[in-house]
Amino acid sequence: MRWERIVAAASCHDFAEKRLCYWEKICGCKFAGCEKGMGISMKRKKAEKKKKNKFFFKKSKTDWLKKYIIITVAAFVYAAGISLFIDPNNMAPGGLTGIAIILSRLIPLGTGTWILVLNIPIFIFAIWKFGMGLTVPTIYATALISIFTNILAPLQAATYDRLLAAIAGGILSAVAIGVIFQAGATTGGMDIIVKALRLKLPHLKTGNIFFIADAVVVTLSGIVFRDVDAALYAAIAVGCSSITMDVVLYGRDEAKLLYIISDKPNQITQRILAELDIGMTHISGRGAYSGNEKQVIMCAMKKTVFPRVESIVRDEDPDSFMIVTSASEIFGEGYKSYFSERI
Repeated sequence: MRWERIVAAASCHDFAEKRLCYWEKICGCKFAGCEKGMGISMKRKKAEKKKKNKFFFKKSKTDWLKKYIIITVAAFVYAAGISLFIDPNNMAPGGLTGIAIILSRLIPLGTGTWILVLNIPIFIFAIWKFGMGLTVPTIYATALISIFTNILAPLQAATYDRLLAAIAGGILSAVAIGVIFQAGATTGGMDIIVKALRLKLPHLKTGNIFFIADAVVVTLSGIVFRDVDAALYAAIAVGCSSITMDVVLYGRDEAKLLYIISDKPNQITQRILAELDIGMTHISGRGAYSGNEKQVIMCAMKKTVFPRVESIVRDEDPDSFMIVTSASEIFGEGYKSYFSERI
C-alpha cells in the first residue's frame, strides 16, 4: 500500500507538471488553473472556428455552383431511394430517415416533412459544433431531400419485391450520402452526429458507425410495425448501405504488403521497377538458422498489381520466400494524401 501511494503521488506530480507546462506555454503563467490561460485557450478555439467560417465565405462562385449542383443531384438520388424503394415497402433502414418513416405511420405527416422537423435541433447543434461552413450546405441538402421525398412519395413504388427494394434503396441512399459528404455537407440527422464522432474517434469508419446506429432503429421498426420480415429486409438495406458507403468514401483502399526474401534481390527489384514502376525498400536481414546476410524486399501495391509481382518473383527465383499481407490504407505518392480530409 505504501508503494502504491508513492506511485500515485508520482503520477499526480507528473500530471501537475504537464498542466503547469501547458499553461506556461499559453500565457507564461505557472498556475494550472490560470483564468488568463483558460481565456486564451477559449479565444484560440473561437479563432479557429472563425477561420473556418471565413474560408466558407471566400469560395469562388464556380466552386459554389459546382458544389450545390452535386448536392442537388445527390439529394434527388437519396430521395428516390427512400420514396421509390424503402418507404413504400414499409422498411425503416435506420437513422433519422428511418425514424421519420416510423413517425409518418403513427402521425399523418409526410416522411419528407418529418425528416425536416427532426433535423431542426441537430442543425442548431451543427452550427455550434462546426460553424456555418458545414451547416449551410447541410440545411440545403436536407431541405431538398425533404422536398424531393414528398414530391416522389405519390409515385408508385419501383418494385414491391422487398429484397430488391432493400438492395436498391440501400445502395442509392449510401451513394448519395457519400457524394454529399465529399461535397463538404451532410444529409443532416445521424450524418452530423457521425461526423462529430469521427472527430473524436477518427479510427472508426463512417459506415460502421452508421451500421450500429441504424441497427437500433431497425429493431425499433420491427417492434412498432409488428412485422419481423420488414425489419429483416430493412437490415439488409442497412448492410448494403454500409458497404457501399465505405466504398464511396474510402474507395478500395485495401492493398497488398509484400516481404520477399530471396537470393536474387537485385534481379527481382530491377524487373519490378522496370515493368511495374512501384516503390520498394531493401531491409537488411539475417537468416536465424544459416546466419547468412539477406536483403529483404518490402513493397506495397494495389491488389490489381499483385499477380504480376508474384509472376516476376516466380520467374526470377522460384525458391524465394514471400510473405503477403493486407494493407487497409496506404499514404504517400501514388496513393492517399496525408492532408486529405478524414470523412
